[in-house]
Amino acid sequence: MKKILIMPLLRMPSGHHQVAEAVANMIQQQKKDVEIKKIDFISYTSGILEAIVTNLYLKWIRYTPGSYQWVYGKYVNADSKETALLKFYKHLFMKKMNQLVAEEKPDLIICTHGFPSLLLSQLKADGKLSIPVVNVYTDFFMNDMWGKEAIDAHFVPNKQVQLSLMNKFKVPKKNIFITGIPVHSEFLLKKKDGLPKDGGNRKKVLICGGNSGLGDIMNLLQDVKNAGDFDYRVLCGNNQKLLKQIQSWKLPHITPISYITSRSAMNILYNEADAIITKPGGVTISEVIRKKIPIFIHSALPGQEEVNLKFLKDRGLAFEFMHDQPIESQLAKVIGNDKKMSIFNKQLAAYNKELNVKEKDIACLIDSLLENHAYKEMRQARNDSFYVSTSY
Repeated sequence: MKKILIMPLLRMPSGHHQVAEAVANMIQQQKKDVEIKKIDFISYTSGILEAIVTNLYLKWIRYTPGSYQWVYGKYVNADSKETALLKFYKHLFMKKMNQLVAEEKPDLIICTHGFPSLLLSQLKADGKLSIPVVNVYTDFFMNDMWGKEAIDAHFVPNKQVQLSLMNKFKVPKKNIFITGIPVHSEFLLKKKDGLPKDGGNRKKVLICGGNSGLGDIMNLLQDVKNAGDFDYRVLCGNNQKLLKQIQSWKLPHITPISYITSRSAMNILYNEADAIITKPGGVTISEVIRKKIPIFIHSALPGQEEVNLKFLKDRGLAFEFMHDQPIESQLAKVIGNDKKMSIFNKQLAAYNKELNVKEKDIACLIDSLLENHAYKEMRQARNDSFYVSTSY
């Protein structure tokens, strides 16, 4: 039985984990004889370090987002091969990565975060690792942390990233597959035809982004609190303070929803929504793009979300709220405007046309990498045997 490792970075729920689970699901649906194991690399390295990093990250982006944005732009999403992490990774983390690979003995590794990819790429470049390594990108761009040249396959979100890999890093086109950001197969299920949306003719708006209490969601809700042209469902996640505050309002047009673990339940909410208000996280946006629902951005966290937002606006895939105008009037100007909706749908179609690998084919690509590597190992073993038997 073949073994595949999928490597995010931290235990903290994130798009890196969602993509890892989506890819694992795709593989398991088509190949039952594969063992898949997900390992958070920093957690493996040190549980204490993982807790410190997670706590520091959440406090950093909440209390000093400007400094986080500066560090991210200078040392992570930088046009340079010398990031801050590159100066220290050999001493701090390479030994642990070697240890992890030796313990698990995988046949293939999938990275959904750039840092494990960076370490594994260096191991491959140094001739210390021969198994295939795959990058699966979780944002609409590629930051400088990802390993690139020595990686066997890149599952990229768009043609822009493909061209960057080819032109800047000389990665062969045959090693790059435009998959979009993979989403779980549950979200590819459509609403059954003929079933009306619950609630008659009133438009439903799904509001995401309240899970960690970050962002500008409360200001947004205050804006629509005294309005009433739309019905709002607010995903509060594990943010109990937000949930209880909305419940205390007792407003019929604003419904708070606590933590959802069921993808099926989440898919139903997507299918019933006429619009989504969210932050520009790569995975949530990709799920909504698959649903072809108008996307409105209320705020963006510093770092990768701000870069995602620029991509989405440049491509006409999302609408950013103007803070000096009422939310409902901005929603109505798009949802009720046939011309704007037509342009939006054309932009969605253009983006989806770029994808040259469908979700159902991702497992086939992984299987092909496994088989090709097994074939190379078999040939190498035969060659080694031939040289031994004839060297007398």
